[in-house]
Amino acid sequence: MTDSHYVIRGGEAGRERLRMLARIMAPTTRALLARAGVGAGMTCLDVGCGGGDVSVELARLVGPRGRVIGIDMDATKIDLARREAAALGLANVEFRVATIAQPGVTGGIDVAYARFVLTHLPDPQAVLAQLRGVLRPGGRMVVEDIDFTGHFAHPDAPAFRRYVYLYTQVVQRRGADPNIGLRLPGLLLAAGYGGVGVQVVQPAGLTGEVKELSPLTLESIVDALVDEGLATADEVAATVRDLYAFARDPGTLMSLPRIVQAWGVV
Repeated sequence: MTDSHYVIRGGEAGRERLRMLARIMAPTTRALLARAGVGAGMTCLDVGCGGGDVSVELARLVGPRGRVIGIDMDATKIDLARREAAALGLANVEFRVATIAQPGVTGGIDVAYARFVLTHLPDPQAVLAQLRGVLRPGGRMVVEDIDFTGHFAHPDAPAFRRYVYLYTQVVQRRGADPNIGLRLPGLLLAAGYGGVGVQVVQPAGLTGEVKELSPLTLESIVDALVDEGLATADEVAATVRDLYAFARDPGTLMSLPRIVQAWGVV
């Protein structure tokens, strides 16, 4: 993945969005890691780790005898992740500025994990095949990714529909797949993994951060939308205002995208 494919604003502002996303996703991601058998003494690779929220969770699961490596191309987020891990006193996790193409890891990984990364890649199957090469025999690849058109809101809201349309269009314009979630099991099989499994989760609610994430995400892709000629900054700002108003109404229901969790074994 390169900056040209990634549509969501990075840096410190992007870190705050990831923090919110991590809080929303924590229960279902923890359940997925438990299903994947992450445990004491393992070595794990968190691919596209962002600010390290899942890396920290993995570090707690593997314990002091285990090791976690988090990689991301965003140097600002990696710096923040290092500071936060140090503040938590976690000595078994390290963060590296690296790309998926050159992760700096050659083998011995028990579990490789990627959340909301493959959706931004032009060739996700090639990446899954490459990551297969860093896993030890019996190691597991675990992925979570989105089916963006699987969103829902009630009652119908033009701003919500506009958001889903704009996000879908800009990711496709950048050569990636905003609805990759449904493809994950097939991608794992094509990349040579066995024992492929799948399940679907979808956080939703009437109040709270699960509703705030949509307008925050729309704010975070404004630069890409303008660059691609899909909307002006003023048009996006108006949609963001309407979407925040809808989200903050306790009588409305909103969801995150449908999220597909899948795993396979080497």
